[in-house]
Amino acid sequence: MISYQFLIDAQLHPDKKPDFSAYPFCLPAVRHLGRLEFDPAVTFIVGENGSGKSTLLEALAVALGYNAEGGGKNFGFATRASHSCLHEYLRIARGVRMPKDGYFLRAESFFNLATTIEDLDVGGAYSDRSLHEQSHGESFMALLQNRFRGKGLYILDEPEAALSPRRQLAALARIHELVQEGAQFVIATHSPILMSYPEASIFVCSPEGIRQRAYEDTEHYEVMHDFMANPRGAIRKLLETPKEP
Repeated sequence: MISYQFLIDAQLHPDKKPDFSAYPFCLPAVRHLGRLEFDPAVTFIVGENGSGKSTLLEALAVALGYNAEGGGKNFGFATRASHSCLHEYLRIARGVRMPKDGYFLRAESFFNLATTIEDLDVGGAYSDRSLHEQSHGESFMALLQNRFRGKGLYILDEPEAALSPRRQLAALARIHELVQEGAQFVIATHSPILMSYPEASIFVCSPEGIRQRAYEDTEHYEVMHDFMANPRGAIRKLLETPKEP
């Protein structure tokens, strides 16, 4: 069957033999990658800090031709070459259509990206104000609202780092608008708000590898649900000091 989505799947190339005792191949999310099938609309990759989700997302972006520190395919800046070699070992299946737009956004290097945007004098495509004159959250929303377009492929690494809960809801609404216009998203996140996008595919990076999970079966949902159901009780239990005998 012909697929019209931009990204179909990713897996380790069978003809290449990485050293699974070395980083990043020692990460369970990489060692046991298998075949990661992308949703035509929104795919979430989640997991604990250090689980390998950002490493995997970065490798995917670089393999697709994006700058390791973020931006579109015409961004070539580099402040520090810290990305892994994983992109060299990925085999990516793509659909018959090419995206009309694309972007890789990573929260940790967004300041450097904003500086490059100003240096290139292309800030007008993002906002009528300098991105450096806005808060991190405002500048990210300007990017999402003004720079992203339909029929695009967007890879986002922890976008919620800059956003309040209300702004996360606004970002979710904008993502939906873009999906309705033919965009595809792959997002690494810790946010239960973003992960709630209906019918999204959610993959959890765990010590056993990557496993697909329903939203309600993720630890992110369970922890937030239990906390919000009884926040005072949860805090009391968390801070409870054992009495000395």
